Amino acid sequence: MSNTGGEVQEYLYKILVVGDIGTGKTSIIKRYVHNIFSNTYKSTIGVDFALKVLNWDDNIIIRLQLWDIAGQERFGSMTRVYYKEAVGAFVVYDITRPPTFEAVQKWKSDIEHKVFLPDERPIPCVLLANKCDLPSAVSKSKEEMDQYCQENGFIGWFETSAKDDKNINEAANFLVKKILENHAEMNKQQGEEQPRDDVVQFSEKPQSQNPKPSSSGGCQC
Repeated sequence: MSNTGGEVQEYLYKILVVGDIGTGKTSIIKRYVHNIFSNTYKSTIGVDFALKVLNWDDNIIIRLQLWDIAGQERFGSMTRVYYKEAVGAFVVYDITRPPTFEAVQKWKSDIEHKVFLPDERPIPCVLLANKCDLPSAVSKSKEEMDQYCQENGFIGWFETSAKDDKNINEAANFLVKKILENHAEMNKQQGEEQPRDDVVQFSEKPQSQNPKPSSSGGCQC
């Protein structure tokens, strides 16, 4: 998507960060956006978001809105509102807590039913096996994870650690690259279909999206 004319292009992309409570979603975002880590982050209530600006290349500036969706089950009825206009997602589980891996399919299915690309494909999702720095971490084999992602529609997976800053940037760049590829494809199809309320429209210019600020409870992430 390089601009041969030299004019700088700016894109705004909304990315969801979902998963069960306590999987480290907020810690991942804080590490990625601010390069900080704390053991005392509090659990998100409702939704929160952060902005990351990427100088992708000489001609492209990308503004990523990372939407930190609360892991509590009771907020499931609100996710359609939170998911609207997202173009990619991270689904996070805690590698030390097997039940959070079992919940991954639920989160992926929730996304697939509530937000789509203009050609009705699902938005790209990357699976993050978080907290791999902990001694109690139980890693699955690469073969197992590759097969799981293929069977469940993930474009890829990464073992991550917000504490050790492992694979956070790599996972984000992997997802952004796929989003850019989709954006280029959508540009070729522009004007062929009427927009739908539940379908993503890629943003060429930064626009204001102002989710309600989150409150906080107590939980280490």
